[in-house]
Formats: sequence, structure tokens, C-alpha cells
Amino acid sequence: MRILVIGSGGREHALCWALAASSLTDALYCAPGNAGIAREAECVPIDAGDGAGIRKFAGDNAIDLVVIGPEAPLVAGLADALESDGIPAFGPSAKAARLEGSKGFAKDLCARYGIPTAAYGRFTGLAPARDYLARVGAPVVVKADGLAAGKGVIMAETVAEAEAALAGMLQEGRFGEAGAAVVIEEWLSGEEASFFALVDGVTALPLASAQDHKRAGEGDTGPNTGGMGAYSPAPVVTEQMAGRIMDQIVEPTVAAMAGMGCPYRGVLYAGLMIGEDGAPRLLEYNVRFGDPECQVLMPRLMSDLLPALMAARDGQLRHFDLRWHEDAALTVVMAARGYPGPYEKGSEIEGIARAEAIPGVTVFHAGTAREGERLVAVGGRVLDVTARAPTIAEAKARAYQAVDAIDWPGGFCRRDIGRRAAGG
Repeated sequence: MRILVIGSGGREHALCWALAASSLTDALYCAPGNAGIAREAECVPIDAGDGAGIRKFAGDNAIDLVVIGPEAPLVAGLADALESDGIPAFGPSAKAARLEGSKGFAKDLCARYGIPTAAYGRFTGLAPARDYLARVGAPVVVKADGLAAGKGVIMAETVAEAEAALAGMLQEGRFGEAGAAVVIEEWLSGEEASFFALVDGVTALPLASAQDHKRAGEGDTGPNTGGMGAYSPAPVVTEQMAGRIMDQIVEPTVAAMAGMGCPYRGVLYAGLMIGEDGAPRLLEYNVRFGDPECQVLMPRLMSDLLPALMAARDGQLRHFDLRWHEDAALTVVMAARGYPGPYEKGSEIEGIARAEAIPGVTVFHAGTAREGERLVAVGGRVLDVTARAPTIAEAKARAYQAVDAIDWPGGFCRRDIGRRAAGG
């Protein structure tokens, strides 16, 4: 098969890494890719948001499957456009992608179908939002309704913080159109987890669990980011808990979308809070593999990824199963200093080969480019230093050993990824 992956981040590098290992892959392309992805695939200079360019390339190059990594092209309808051209695509339709494209749509679906989630209110005007906030008090979570590159969620511990977030979105246009509507949500406590399932419109096949670290600072402090590290499996997601998540959240969602006439096909990512009472509640849906969770799922996947993606697209998951390595995996994100705020581009990175010489270590690239012989940082999140080992503690030790082998003064990372699961 001839495969085209869309995207340029660490998630797409992990997908290309897995797809390149498939015996079914004859040719592998990535648009636009990055310096690390170029080791696995032929990178083509087409932006992930250039739907027309992607469609032309896929048609001209007899692509058998397009795997769409990021959420924005999915919400914009890239999968629909490719399928209308007769080109198979892995990823949900634009209507199904509303699960991530609109926080309000997702919350209303939960309310309508009895899917456990936080209490909430939806608003487009500042005055009614403030009135609701005055009634419920703080702490609360303020969310931009649309896509905001992982930065549209404000954890407001005080009413003043919540009011500032509301004004920033609804009055000052902080997130543009994405923040023209907001969701004010109950603050849930407990332990977060990421749960993934492949879905073919009817059947959902659970994948391995993972846990992400969203905050920029150690001890889960500082601003929210796109993710500073992850590990798999998540100890909080026991076999029994996975069953509850499927029964109470994933399968009702799949049934609801089918009933609404927009069956969901692709990977469904449920961001969860497991409360102290042991009950899972939905924080948010995503309509693609998580980043950086994909970077710990792919090294643990024993089965060939490509047939699984095709089975989801073709409606054949009821006949399918996946095998996973017993090993754990952990990834540490190395980001440019200043991220998630302003950061400089162009700083040189050295030592990747030293890091990957450590047993079980793979360095996925998230924001890199080549300038001649120099490897340079061109993004906020730049490297995903990933290790697989028998336990989370061992994977953590190997990952940080690899981090220390990389020479990049312009970068930083959290030093506590996996702390809770690894026992310190």
C-alpha cells in the first residue's frame, strides 16, 4: 500500500515510525513532516491545512490510505473531501469531528445521552456567562468552544481568574473564532487518564491506556500546554475500569453519533477524570491520537498498525483484535524555552544519536528541521524522548538518561513525568 500521513509533529512521527515497519507499506509519505519523520517517510512540502494540495498529491500519487494526524484538518472536512475523491481516509467526517471541534456540542451530547461528565453552561455573551459564574462560584474550568491548539482551557481557581478568562475570550478575542463561544465547567478532582479506541462507525476496539501531563511546570503547575510528557499504561485504568469506560462513555458515544446520522470512524480519544469514588467522567473528546500519548502507544503496539487503521475505515473492527507489549513506555517532551508562550526558533540540537543508543529509546521529532547538517528547533514542543522498559520506573530512568544525552541549551523539560506511577 501507498500511505500518506498528514501532519508535522511528534504524533505523526510515531505514526510514520509504526507504519514504516508494516510489511504492507510499499511507499510512505508525510505532508509536511519534519527532520525526524524524514528518516521514516518521504516528506512533501504541503501544509496540513492545504486540503486542495493534499487531495491533488494523493490523486497524482495513487495513495491507498491517507492517515490524518491533527484535529484541524479533520474538523475542516479533509476526510470527507478525500473520500469524495475516492481516496480512503483514516479519520472522522467533519460532522463527527464536532466532538472535538465544539466543546459545547460534546457537552450537549453527553447531557442528552446520559454520558457522565462535569456540570456545565454554554455561553456566547459575557453578561450571561458572568451571571452563571456568580451562581456556581469557583474553582471552575473555562474552555474555548473551538480549537485552540491545546491552550484554550483555563483552570480558574478563583472567580477573578474565571472572569479574566471569560473577558479574554468573549470580549478581547483571545482565541479568535475558537473563543467566540465558551463552556464553563465544574472543576473535577481525581486522577486524569487518556483512553483510546478505534471506531468503525459501529464497533469500538479499545487501545492501551495512557496518562498525559498538560501543565508546563513540575508538580502540575504553570500554564496548560499541548502536553509535556506521557506514559502507558495508566495504572488507574485497570481492566475493570476499562470496561466501565467502554460501557458508560465510549460505546454510548459511538451509538449516539450513529443515531445522529454521523457515524464515527477513526480513533476516539476520551480525556477522563477518575474520581475518588472510582467513577470515570468525561473531561473532553478528541478525534485523533493524542500528542504525546501516541508516542507511548506506538512503541507498545505489537500488532501491525496499518491493518487496524484499514479495518476501522472499512467497518471491519468486529473481526479484529490487537496485541500489546507488556512493557511500559514513557515519553518526555523537550520544548523550546518560553513555551507555551513566545519562544525562539533556530537553536541547534545535538546528541540525538547518543540518546537513541540507550536500549529501548526512540526520539520522536515534533518541531525540527534541517539547515544543512544542523538539526534545529522550529517549534514549541520539539522532541519526544521515549523509552520502553519492563516498568514505568525503568522507562522513566531510561528516558531521562536519554534527555541528558541530548545537547540543546535552548530547550527545557519537566523532570517529573510519570512521578506518580513510577513511585517518585
